[in-house]
Formats: sequence, C-alpha cells, structure tokens
Amino acid sequence: MDFESIKAQITGYKATGKTLFTTSSFQSHSLVLLHILSRIDNTIPIYFINTGFHFPDTVKFRDQITEQFGLNTIDLKSDVPKFMQRDPDGKLLFTSDPDHCCYLNKTQPMDAILMAHDIWINGVRADQSAVRAAMKIEQPAKHGCTRFHPMLDWNAKMIWQYQKEYNLPRHPLEEKGYVSIGCEPCTRKLDPEMQEREARWFGMNKIECGLHTDLINK
Repeated sequence: MDFESIKAQITGYKATGKTLFTTSSFQSHSLVLLHILSRIDNTIPIYFINTGFHFPDTVKFRDQITEQFGLNTIDLKSDVPKFMQRDPDGKLLFTSDPDHCCYLNKTQPMDAILMAHDIWINGVRADQSAVRAAMKIEQPAKHGCTRFHPMLDWNAKMIWQYQKEYNLPRHPLEEKGYVSIGCEPCTRKLDPEMQEREARWFGMNKIECGLHTDLINK
C-alpha cells in the first residue's frame, strides 16, 4: 500500500469510530511506518513493548524518534517481575525457554491493549519470513481486534527508498553490524550468509516471538 492508500484506510477506520494503535520495536526499518503515521495522525498510540532486555541504544533511539516525529509513545511492560522469570534451575528464561520468555514479556502484556482497541496497525512485511508471507492485509487477532498490515507488500528496497527520501535516522547499532534488533540476549550481528531474521534467537530454531503467531487468527 502507498501513503495515500494507508491514509485512506486509517481515515476510514476512524470515521467509523474504531480505535487504533500500533506497536514498534524502533528498528531502522520500523521508522517508515512510524513516519507515515506521524504524517497522518500522530496521536495514534505507539506501544513500545519494553521487555527490560533491550539494548540501551534502542531505548535512547526510541526517545529520540518519539521527540523527532512527535509520537504518542507508551511503554508496555510485563506484570511478571524478572526474578520470577526463571526456569527450575534458576536460569533466566531467555537462556532455556525463549518462547515462554517472549510470552511473558511480549505476548501476554498485549492482551489488555487488544481488548481496548479495534485496529492494530502492524508493520510486518511479507519478505521478512515465511510466517509473514502467509499474512493478509487485514486479519483478525485476539479479543475481537483486527490486524492491519499496510507494509505487507513493501520490500527492503522500498523501505530504503523511503528512508532516503525523508532522510530518516538509523538505529545506532546498524553501523556495528546489527540489522534485525530485538532484545540484547537474543540478538546477534548479521553474518553475510544469513537472512535478516536469522540474527534473532540464533541457534534456537525460532524466528518469531509470538506477536505474529499467537496473536493472529488465520
């Protein structure tokens, strides 16, 4: 979808009284959607799922972009304290059960947000993974909420072109070799032979955190 199509869809949602929100990890490629939304309606809530494991650079970058784009950014945190996020051996869950770690810190905190809103504007792209390639522009999510994927047909080249046209800033870790940036313990630098998402949860047979598997209805 191009800018005018995204604007028309969002305007249509709002005209029927639907409540909207989006989530963002504040990676470089995520800024395209945030910039587009700032041009349409910068009052739309931007939920930053603050797991407590993000790189400090990401948190600083979030604050920078929030101010620069004039966004309504809101931190979303787990209700389960970190000292309880351990396996029977006392190890933090990201080392032994990353799926459950993601559930506690990302998926579960979204329940209240989905129940309070009608439309989840989500920046997934079909070229990022097989899971995302199977998605549609609109899909039902939990609690009666609908996911809207305006960037689904965008590719890396289109993202780069938009970034260049509007001179969008880059996440500071990119110049150090990071491309797909999530929680610090589960993110590594991208090797030349790796695809973008393979830098996340490397060696754990995992490429999604549950936001795009557990919180979507096919």
